Amino acid sequence: MQKYSRFVVAIGATAALIAAPAAFAFQQQGDKEIEFTGGFAHTSGSNVGTLNADVSFGYYVAPQIDVGIRQTLSYNFVDVGPDTWTASTIPFVNYNFVTANPSFRPFIGAFAGIAYNRDDSTGTIGPAVGFKHYLSDNTAVVARYRYEWYFDDLSFGDVTDTADGNHIVTVGMSYTW
Repeated sequence: MQKYSRFVVAIGATAALIAAPAAFAFQQQGDKEIEFTGGFAHTSGSNVGTLNADVSFGYYVAPQIDVGIRQTLSYNFVDVGPDTWTASTIPFVNYNFVTANPSFRPFIGAFAGIAYNRDDSTGTIGPAVGFKHYLSDNTAVVARYRYEWYFDDLSFGDVTDTADGNHIVTVGMSYTW
């Protein structure tokens, strides 16, 4: 029963956010946005768990399209070796859908950049999907899922991560001006 309680709380909180009074959050060309998010990741095909934090800056080149750069920092809990950190610097582009509820803005996106740690680096690319729920015209709650494919294996000292990439889920806040 307890394993389902977190799921029920998450669904209830999401429903409450979506049902909140509408904010009229239509971005204009030239608007800027900063996001602060945090979350967790699981490396595909391995026993590595990760806690991460992201900060991103975006610029709306059109009312529904924003481009920007995201900096991530992850702490990796490795079962077969010492824990380590990984960072990513990734330019991105997102398409924000217009919905009947102007405070709810789902988006899809893509990114390509570099993932690195103190021992190694590799390229990364992948898709992203998520939503923003605006609490006011400028402030939103953000939830995002992205999958990072690595171009090559990423080494952590004596340990090499041979996984193809990471599933990353983040939740946070954004501010648009």
